[in-house]
Amino acid sequence: MTLTEQINQDIKDAMKSGDKDRLMALRDIKSKLLLEATREGSDGSVDDARAMAILNKLFKQRQESITIYREQGRADLLEEEEKQAAVIRSYLPAQLEGEALRDALRAVISEVGATSPADLGKVMSAATKALAGKADGKAISEQVRALLAGQ
Repeated sequence: MTLTEQINQDIKDAMKSGDKDRLMALRDIKSKLLLEATREGSDGSVDDARAMAILNKLFKQRQESITIYREQGRADLLEEEEKQAAVIRSYLPAQLEGEALRDALRAVISEVGATSPADLGKVMSAATKALAGKADGKAISEQVRALLAGQ
């Protein structure tokens, strides 16, 4: 079952169970997937890799909104964004963080043969491909810079 099919099935399940918060988040995801499928030059479908990229983008947008609402003291909007972010997160693979991320990046650095901060571009290219959907791009960048500076 593709991710798009799973979203469609989960929409039906949320409708049956009356889970309005989950339903609203799933409908938002589905609308973004439909926009991608009907985009000019598209073949009418969205593969799982592209769907994951869309979900990652939606999740990042929710996280940014949560930060803004928290800073502004908007508890009413904050709660809604947190619920939607939780639904989106349930479809994303577990994110690498901390030591697990550093270990993965050390492997990429040794694979590429990087020895100094001058090799940042090569490492970032390989790391973003290897860790697509598994780690945040900003976190990857920060860790790569720190690891290359420490070598």
